[in-house]
Amino acid sequence: MPPRPEPVAVADRLPHLLLRAEGLALAAGALALYVHEGHGWLLLVLLALAPDLSMIGYAAGPRVGAVAYDVAHTTVLPLPLGVGGFFAGADLPVQLALIWLVHIGVDRLVGYGLKYPAGFKDTHLQRV
Repeated sequence: MPPRPEPVAVADRLPHLLLRAEGLALAAGALALYVHEGHGWLLLVLLALAPDLSMIGYAAGPRVGAVAYDVAHTTVLPLPLGVGGFFAGADLPVQLALIWLVHIGVDRLVGYGLKYPAGFKDTHLQRV
């Protein structure tokens, strides 16, 4: 009888699980704020995949593509956009930031991470 493989310890999978949970928390939190503020669904539906347009950068090569994708898929831009819109009393920047954050959260939840220049499938979360 062949030896049984060792079960994967929870601690071994914890980073994977926490990164997915973080994505879920980001997406759910941003969506909850979006709904709470009474923003319409039309803009959310129309722009939900807008950050993925950054993949066009891959037409210029993997290095440019990875940079374009990563800039559009990190919270570094939508967070100040949303905070600035909030303090300025401007709804549109807040709406756009929340939609953007929902997108980033869902991407992380399903395992899409920031890209390395080696290729689109090499991410900080896993090889897709």
